[in-house]
Parts: sequence; C-alpha cells; structure tokens
Amino acid sequence: MAKTAIVTGSARGIGKAIAETLAKDGFDIIIIDACPIEASEETAKEIACLGVKTKAYRCDVTNSEEVNKVVEEVKTEFGSVDVLVNNAGITKDGLLVRMKEEDFDAVIAVNLKGTYNFTRAAAPIMMKQRSGRIVSISSIVGIQGNAGQVNYSASKAGIIGLTKSVARELASRGVTCNAIAPGYVETPMTAVLPDKVKEAMLEAIPMKRYGQPSDIANAVAFLVSDRASYITGQVLSVDGGMHM
Repeated sequence: MAKTAIVTGSARGIGKAIAETLAKDGFDIIIIDACPIEASEETAKEIACLGVKTKAYRCDVTNSEEVNKVVEEVKTEFGSVDVLVNNAGITKDGLLVRMKEEDFDAVIAVNLKGTYNFTRAAAPIMMKQRSGRIVSISSIVGIQGNAGQVNYSASKAGIIGLTKSVARELASRGVTCNAIAPGYVETPMTAVLPDKVKEAMLEAIPMKRYGQPSDIANAVAFLVSDRASYITGQVLSVDGGMHM
C-alpha cells in the first residue's frame, strides 16, 4: 500500500513543488490550503496524473477543530498518515515600531500555531504506527533574523524549537521530525518584493542565484525517505550558502 503525505500550503509555490516531488516518489498526496478549494483541486488533479491518489482540502491551519477533522478523514480514507510537511505560511512585514498587533498575531497563528496544530493531530497516528516523518518549513530568518520581519522571524524560529522538542518526544516511536530553513526562493510570495530588495538578497547569496521551489522539495524528499531514518531534530539550511 502506498504511503500518504499531507502537505500544507500546497496549492502553489514551494508546497506544490513538494507535493509533486513526493508524488513522483510514489506517495499519495493530500493537498491542504486556505485558498479557494478550486485551486487546490486543480493542483490535486495535476498531481494525480503522476499515478498517485490525491485529495484536496480547504483548511484553516489555525483552527484546531478543522485540522483534527481533516487528519482523521485522511487516516480513515487513506489508511495512514506517513508524512506531514508543515509548509503553510504567510508574511505581514513591517518594522517593529510600526507593526500592528493583529499582523504579528496573524503570522504567528498561521506559521507557528498551524505547524503545532497539524503536528499535534498527526503525531498520535504516527506513534501508533511506530513510523512517520514530519518536516516543517522554517526559514533562514528564523536563524539569523531580518529587519522588518519580527513576526515572521519569530514564527520561523519557533518552528525550530518546536521541531527539536517534538523530535525528542517521538524518536522512541520511530518518528523523525526535522526542519528545513530556505533562503531566498523564487515564489509568488517573494515576487512582489521591490527590485532593490531582490538585488540585495542576490548579493548576499554566495552561490549567486536564487533558490527554486524544487531545491526545497528535493531536501524534503530526502528527509522523508528511508535514507534519512537516523536523522531527527535537525535544521537543514537550503540557502545557497547565505547562512554558514
């Protein structure tokens, strides 16, 4: 029986690339996104062409009741939850002294609490199976910070702490939990940044190129594979050398 992978924030961008890559490795794919269900269903149809079973859900990752219901439905219909990729995330940038409290709360809710909600829902299933892989998408700014992103940086740093703690709790049950910290990756989210910001970012990358969604997807594919069975509690930077 094929293994099942849940990927949050996977209707487009990095999440979609992760879902496609895991499908090519033979995983059945669950598309989770807060966008209109039609977009997620279109992505699911595209991935189904790779020969795997797929299903799309519209889910607010900040709502634990919705998350629990989705994970239970996936377990019932697909038989297992073998991989969870916490990728859903938003930005609401601004300097600290100008940042609205609601913008701080919103980013923490989606990026950090959303990761907590899905991890908490999937963990009991994986523990009972005595197998599972959890990979959460952090960021280079969660390691080194970034001006104008105190909310985003805090949420991504929180994911690292959550990852290491969960790794310690679940290791004896055969479940690994790791994080990936992307650098600057070309996605719809980063496309809206001013040209001056993009140029400054490129200058800071030793490899002198922006990351692609496939770079992150390939790292996820490794961490959820049998080749990474003895790796847990780690943060893998995929950033072209920005953070060393």
